[in-house]
Amino acid sequence: MILFPAIDLKDGQCVRLKLGDMEQATVFNLSPAAQAKSFEDQGFEYLHVVDLDGAFAGESINGVAVDSIVHAVKCPVQLGGGIRTLAHVENWLGKGLSRVILGTVAVRDPALVREAARKFSGRVAVGIDARGGKVAVEGWAETSELSAIELAQRFEGAGVSAIIYTDIDRDGILAGINWEVTLELARAVSIPVIASGGLASMDDIRRMTQPDAQVLEGAISGRALYDGRIDSREAISLLRGIAA
Repeated sequence: MILFPAIDLKDGQCVRLKLGDMEQATVFNLSPAAQAKSFEDQGFEYLHVVDLDGAFAGESINGVAVDSIVHAVKCPVQLGGGIRTLAHVENWLGKGLSRVILGTVAVRDPALVREAARKFSGRVAVGIDARGGKVAVEGWAETSELSAIELAQRFEGAGVSAIIYTDIDRDGILAGINWEVTLELARAVSIPVIASGGLASMDDIRRMTQPDAQVLEGAISGRALYDGRIDSREAISLLRGIAA
């Protein structure tokens, strides 16, 4: 079970949004590289990075910041946001990222996702962001008619390494993970699922240690870590099965 600290990039800075609203951004660190190193020093073993501007633009916008993160840490880094072509995938993986996350293109061009997953085995994940149970795309600006489970099942057997499932209705407001929906998705597919959106406290961390949650690969935490609502060392110890 992995706890992924989130670094969301807007205008080259580390921010957190509320409910995916770019107008409700709180800046937490002016240096993404310093934030990444801080997370690594705290004991985190995998970083989750999102280019928020890139998600809206459909191409990399915070590339300099992402490069600085990759060079600042030794631990693996996964990136989502604005990765829409095979060339984008190849470029980022060639720069040292461990995994890329394909979101909008998973809805718009699932064949591209399958091709990328075949070409870069184990290094392509699918990001499924849902609002009201329906998949949202283009930086959450548009909502499709697809359900999260329907989209996830399209990639069974395609070689996708993970699904990052975000409940937009809970993202950034510390409401707690939507366990019912997230675990339903995880049970519906054989692809490992990572929970995102709403992780609020150590109660969520303890919930992750329960038997039914073991179907997950892990969870992503943003605001709760930055606000100090989660003790990073205690959380990591709990998820490793070590009494903290």
